[in-house]
Amino acid sequence: MRIFFKTVIFIIIITIALSAGYGFFIYGKVVELKNPRSSITITIYDWKKNPYEFIVGPKNPAYTSWNNISPYVKWAVILSEDAKFYKHGGVDYEALKSAIKKNLEVGKYVKGGSTITQQLAKNLFLSREKSLIRKFKELIIAFILERELSKTRILELYLNAVEFGPLIYGINNASHYYFNKYPSQLNPLEASILASLLPSPKIFNPLRNVERAEVRAKRILKRMKQAKVITDTEFDIYDKSDLALTVEKKIEVRTSKEEGFSNITSKAP
Repeated sequence: MRIFFKTVIFIIIITIALSAGYGFFIYGKVVELKNPRSSITITIYDWKKNPYEFIVGPKNPAYTSWNNISPYVKWAVILSEDAKFYKHGGVDYEALKSAIKKNLEVGKYVKGGSTITQQLAKNLFLSREKSLIRKFKELIIAFILERELSKTRILELYLNAVEFGPLIYGINNASHYYFNKYPSQLNPLEASILASLLPSPKIFNPLRNVERAEVRAKRILKRMKQAKVITDTEFDIYDKSDLALTVEKKIEVRTSKEEGFSNITSKAP
């Protein structure tokens, strides 16, 4: 038993050391992102797990700056994904503790407890594998992001890198794909619909299951009212809206190749 614990401790130490080394390597890239004119090329995946290169930054014509994103989108995403975004330093320790407990209960990695900053770290610099070493890397990079970038910059990058559907990456592509609108034009209900996709765009895609999407979207809409992002009157108006009708009227059904590839540079080797 003593040998077992020594082995576990050794593995943890090695994991932390490797993660710290990787964080040092990433530090320079994070510093570059302070410049709003900088761009970074990342790897994204379609729903068949095929990799593609994707640019996050002004070199991508679909990139949307902070001032051109509806405040409803920003708050819908924060209230849905990371309510303590403006309070933590990159890691929500309560959520992380809950995730660890859940993973131990089921005996495998099923929950990450990631903040928006951690998700950005993963989206920009890490693979999708679920492992302890990747989680340590994610935590270290999250600390670096919080140290070097403002919350505004972190959220702007996140909204331009996150997946909203089948090769629909970034808020600009998402708002055009689902509503044929610019990100600045999205109303509270539309913002809630997009935010509701983030845990799993494949599962909560309104094109596939509008009822499930509506439940999540209306829940986020209620949080927006509670946080006073929208008024009680606005909530009543949008809460009574028929989401199915909204989807039918606003969404122009396109193939992922027609719309989702608009901001992808090439298929990765």
